[in-house]
Amino acid sequence: MEHKIPFNKPFLTGKEEHNIGLTLKSGHLSGNGSFTQKCQNYFESQYRFGKCLLTSSCTDALEIAAILLDIQAGDEVIVPSYTFVSTANPFLLRGAKIVFADSRADHPGIDELSIEALITPKTKAIVVVHYAGVACDMDIIMELANRYGLWVVEDAAQAIDAYYKGKPLGGIGHLGAFSFHETKNIICGEGGLLVINDERFIKRAEIIWEKGTNRSAFFRGEVDKYGWVDIGSSFLPSELVAAFLHAQLENLSFIQKRRTEIWERYYENLKDFAMEQNIMLPYVPEYATNNSHMFYLVLKNLQERSALIQKLKEKDIHAVFHYLSLHNSSFFRGKHDQRELPNSDRYTDSLLRLPLFFELTEQDQNRVTETIKNSLLIVKN
Repeated sequence: MEHKIPFNKPFLTGKEEHNIGLTLKSGHLSGNGSFTQKCQNYFESQYRFGKCLLTSSCTDALEIAAILLDIQAGDEVIVPSYTFVSTANPFLLRGAKIVFADSRADHPGIDELSIEALITPKTKAIVVVHYAGVACDMDIIMELANRYGLWVVEDAAQAIDAYYKGKPLGGIGHLGAFSFHETKNIICGEGGLLVINDERFIKRAEIIWEKGTNRSAFFRGEVDKYGWVDIGSSFLPSELVAAFLHAQLENLSFIQKRRTEIWERYYENLKDFAMEQNIMLPYVPEYATNNSHMFYLVLKNLQERSALIQKLKEKDIHAVFHYLSLHNSSFFRGKHDQRELPNSDRYTDSLLRLPLFFELTEQDQNRVTETIKNSLLIVKN
């Protein structure tokens, strides 16, 4: 019997345990220690981001963003429907009305050309998701934001080391958010990062990040004592998490190279078959780079996808569907304005993610692609 091929397997560089040991010896286990600073400095220097703040999750980073933008009841925020709930929840928690946008026909990312029709006098922000680490067309989005006086938040959870026309994702909108969940390219179990590209938000972001206190300013010697000066929460990760993450960041190029090899092998193995069978493979526009976060197929319908998942399961291969349209969720269905979002629903029913992780061997990858080909031919026949 063949061994199981999981959907994901967290990759360890070998340096994580060493970094955690150093942290334990230092006696500083709470947040905002030396490894937190090293991680933040990495992003600020490597990608020329504005101020960066490490958080306990990408969700936390987005919650800080919603507070910084002063989202309130009555405000409207445009969000893609085909995304994880964390893209919408932070703004909903502040009282906003979520206005869902459809996906593109050629890619699960937001349909940039549909956004303008959704803007009203109550619109305050546009939240874009760089799905699979592939950039939205940020020129279109930023032009709309500038013309209508809106904020732009980049949900770059999947988009580390990905670019739009030479600009790093997360560094184009007013605010950006990254994830280091164990399913991402760079991991620390659970973790995130807030990128502040508009300097008007930097001072307040630090206060919100530090539970509503000016503690960071105190430790820099800018104030003689610190206290409660604004709303906030405990958004900092522990120093143990930051130590783990820094080991990953030191090996980013090594990890990215390996993931790209796997992504390109999937594409080469499946491109001719996909064309023959009218199956959609990932699309990367000319203006975007590919950070090899995921490889997916878009099948013809829910029935074909379900049958393929079952066939793969029988061969001990774990492939998964992805997001369920938020506008059709049991929580939001009654709050949606009844517009149809056909592309989002198509990806909900038809998109299938294949195993992709650092230690996936060529032999196992070939097993995945051959099983797909054989199974889909059986389904068709």
